[in-house]
Amino acid sequence: MRLINRIFGWFFLGLIRIYQYAISPMLGANCRFTPTCSQYGVEAIRKYGPFKGGWMALKRIGRCHPWGSHGHDPVP
Repeated sequence: MRLINRIFGWFFLGLIRIYQYAISPMLGANCRFTPTCSQYGVEAIRKYGPFKGGWMALKRIGRCHPWGSHGHDPVP
């Protein structure tokens, strides 16, 4: 099970890094939170693993919209 978590963790972190280096510079700084949603995802996956951390990152992305909250929101 540990190997599966590690493989999925590398995969999800790789997807986030691709977004950070290839897509995000074209979109500009639009995140309403500090740290950014992608950095939050990296921290959550490293701290809680790919499944729980990935779910936390998806919930955070869901809150990042014009009518949502904003401000400092670190990984618990």
